[in-house]
Amino acid sequence: MLAAPLLLLLFVPFPPSSGAQLPNQGQAKDAPMATNGQPFPWDRMRLPKTIYPFHYDLSIHPNLTTLDFTGVVRIQLDVHEDTSTIVLHAKQMRISNVWLLAPEGARPLQVLECPRFHQLALLSDSVLSKGRRYEVQLEFAANFSDSFHGFYKSSYRTSSGEVRVVASTQFEATFARAAFPCFDEPAFKANFTIRIVREPRHIAISNMPKVKTVELPGGLLEDHFDVTVRMSTYLVAYIVNDFLSVSKTTQHGVKISVYAVPEKIDQTAFALDAAVKLLDFYDDYFDIPYPLPKQDLAAIPDFQSGAMENWGLTTYRETGLLFDPDKSSASDKLGITKVIAHELAHQWFGNLVTMEWWNDLWLNEGFAKFMEFISLDITYPELQVGDVFLGKCFEAMEVDSLSSSHPVSTDVETPTQIQEMFDDVSYDKGACILNMLRDFLTPEAFEVGIIRYLKRYSYQNTVNSHLWESLTNICNSDVLDEGRIKHKEFCSKRDLQSGASKWYSGDELDVKAIMDTWTLQEGFPLVTVEVRGREVRLSQERYLKSDDHSLTEGFLWQIPLTYMTSASNTIHRFLLKTKADVLYLPEEADWVKFNVDMSGYYMVHYAGEGWNSLIKLLQHNHTALSSNDRASLIHNVFQLVSIGKVRLDTALQLSLYLSKETEIMAVTQGFSELVPLYKLMEKRDMAAVENQMKDYIVDLFRGLIDRQEWTDSGSVSERVLRSYLLMFACVRNYAPCVTKATQLFNRWRDSNGTMSLPVDITMAVFLIGARTPEGWDFLFEQYRRSLQMSVKSRMKSAMTISSLQDKLKWMMEQSLHGEVMKTHDLPGVVVSVSKNPRGYKLAWDFLRANWHTLIKKFDLGSSTISHMVIEVTNQYSTREMLDEVRSFFGSLTEESGSEMRCIRQAYETIEENIRWIDTNLPLLQAWLDKHSHRAVHEDL
Repeated sequence: MLAAPLLLLLFVPFPPSSGAQLPNQGQAKDAPMATNGQPFPWDRMRLPKTIYPFHYDLSIHPNLTTLDFTGVVRIQLDVHEDTSTIVLHAKQMRISNVWLLAPEGARPLQVLECPRFHQLALLSDSVLSKGRRYEVQLEFAANFSDSFHGFYKSSYRTSSGEVRVVASTQFEATFARAAFPCFDEPAFKANFTIRIVREPRHIAISNMPKVKTVELPGGLLEDHFDVTVRMSTYLVAYIVNDFLSVSKTTQHGVKISVYAVPEKIDQTAFALDAAVKLLDFYDDYFDIPYPLPKQDLAAIPDFQSGAMENWGLTTYRETGLLFDPDKSSASDKLGITKVIAHELAHQWFGNLVTMEWWNDLWLNEGFAKFMEFISLDITYPELQVGDVFLGKCFEAMEVDSLSSSHPVSTDVETPTQIQEMFDDVSYDKGACILNMLRDFLTPEAFEVGIIRYLKRYSYQNTVNSHLWESLTNICNSDVLDEGRIKHKEFCSKRDLQSGASKWYSGDELDVKAIMDTWTLQEGFPLVTVEVRGREVRLSQERYLKSDDHSLTEGFLWQIPLTYMTSASNTIHRFLLKTKADVLYLPEEADWVKFNVDMSGYYMVHYAGEGWNSLIKLLQHNHTALSSNDRASLIHNVFQLVSIGKVRLDTALQLSLYLSKETEIMAVTQGFSELVPLYKLMEKRDMAAVENQMKDYIVDLFRGLIDRQEWTDSGSVSERVLRSYLLMFACVRNYAPCVTKATQLFNRWRDSNGTMSLPVDITMAVFLIGARTPEGWDFLFEQYRRSLQMSVKSRMKSAMTISSLQDKLKWMMEQSLHGEVMKTHDLPGVVVSVSKNPRGYKLAWDFLRANWHTLIKKFDLGSSTISHMVIEVTNQYSTREMLDEVRSFFGSLTEESGSEMRCIRQAYETIEENIRWIDTNLPLLQAWLDKHSHRAVHEDL
């Protein structure tokens, strides 16, 4: 769920249905059979809508010694249609003693199992009547999951070497069924009453507060938890552990607790304060009280994703929650705060109001990602969160520029297809189009609309259109009855329609018509702008990295354009609803910049003299544009090279201005466009041009690098940028950096790791130290002993950058084994090694050799698997490597992943890299030859 750290900029190219059932929709190709050989009475992946659960009584007894669990569940049911069959989910568990509890008395039910669909059918010998309520009881038993999903085993090692076991849950998206029999689809909301049996040496926590503990025979204890609010199965959570906790109470009376393993409890204070502040913010912003009496945040030693929004018990990776003021970096603080903001936003977007089905996952994840930035901009302005939002849109565009992309809202059915929805399109594109809509409607009107949406659909399930309706006609009286006083004041001050008139005049604003063009079709528009005097000619087409131009046909967006000119600071607005249109400037201008601050999810091509006028502006007065505008120009011009709209030498000419750039967003975007060019060459035999490119980038940023102090001073953005620049300079063997980092590493090693290093420079120091076998071994020993999660993370990253191939291979093997390095870190290790010019073949060989183990551990279709597939292969640019990649993935079966979208994305990316090299290498060589013989500043 988390974005990759800035570290990956060095290595990664930056160019991770409604509910109605129609006849035959989702029908099995072959009639499913039960395990006993009988025909299974239901032939679809989605459950029938004949019966709905409304309450679960769940009793679980996990055994942390034998690593299995038993349980009993009683489910109360509402019958919506006459039926004699109850179909629900269960996966890889032993079911026994199944009873129907009816007013007439208890009677056993026949059980059929269909493992293919993870379904159980409970057969009654009499009809269950529409409108009546029944109860079923099932006993079940299973082993803890050996993946990171369902009810699984986690463990940690104390400083004395003792291994302790934790039992934890992760049910999103389709894994509650692996922990207890249930109706495991988001629309089947119910209340849950949970009881957990444990040993006295452990504690148990769940979604709700504990109401009592009962002593059982044999010295066991049973914790009883209060009944939950009405919610989906994927939000149920329980953990059996020996954690300690710290607590505070919010201004609204909610008890916040942070749980961690005992030896790391002193790293929880920052997260506790952040959670209190953010929950209070959301409580006020949404004008809907958080409905539970408590909110726990638990740091789990083994955790696949970044975090999980279980209602009342959010769970996190330790690196996503634990913060040491003396050892954690500015980027750690930003990252942890963003994750907490994301999961707490879900308590409203996702938990209180939930998508009807996984096709609209973006209603959960896009909103939570978007609210990270809205909430932190207000509660933690010093974190300067706006400096990273733009990067999310660029990351989404990278995926969305391929023909293998998918609409934000897209039909899915199987668990693998559902897992694949947890990608940059659902999260980052979702957030970026919401940001565009907020700018379009005005922030005040947008806030009124989303509060209306949350209040209207609390404890219910929604589809796309419910959101658009809530954002339409915001100032009518019906809406105001649902809203707040300040909303009435807002509407009395200004009419929303007059707000919309700044975009265009004429038709009534139709939010649904506009936003359907952004959510129901894949991709995004490229707007071409040609200025002739006061006349501006506009046209739109799909931006697509493909040589098949037919794939761009048939796409049309309603695009909220914004622009500014040299003649005025005013932001002008225009809604482009057609393929082409013309607008007129108030007066002629030297330059025009569209997509102001890149608030819109589209790229812009400046035809005619447009690019030249903007390049001239950047070279002579770059601060006339905001840093976001400068970053978007850097991004757009290099991306337009990929589709042949702009020559490479034009993009490189624009990059020359970067020698004067100091703002993080524009600097990192410069790196994001330039570094991938030499990363392609590192994996080919092109040492001469590769080294010229590396020298050009170092020379471009030499002034900024030289000005960096080796301290922790400055704002968050300045500190994050310092860390990145010094790391880059050392990786690129820039002599002043290597000398300083070597001195510091030697002093740190001589102190046996006790010397305090400025946090922001540790990556640079560690990666220089890891270049020698002795330095690498010392760094690994410090990694093994450290309890500071952020320090361990930086050490691990530095070790993967080393050129010592035997160490790189050993790291991947150790991560897979999971003893001294956590298996949940394996994907990050493999990806980082794959970016290493001495490690990329090792990573590819490792991925192939361990494929079946990896998809079992991390789950087919998961963002983890997709991330590995794409990142390990996305710097290949030869037909030989394309053939090798095709050969491996082409040999897989559907069960082992052959149909995954990420494989198509990998093929497309390599094909694009080949096209790019074939087309642009001669141009790049000629440009570098011309510019490498004189200092960059002479070109400005």
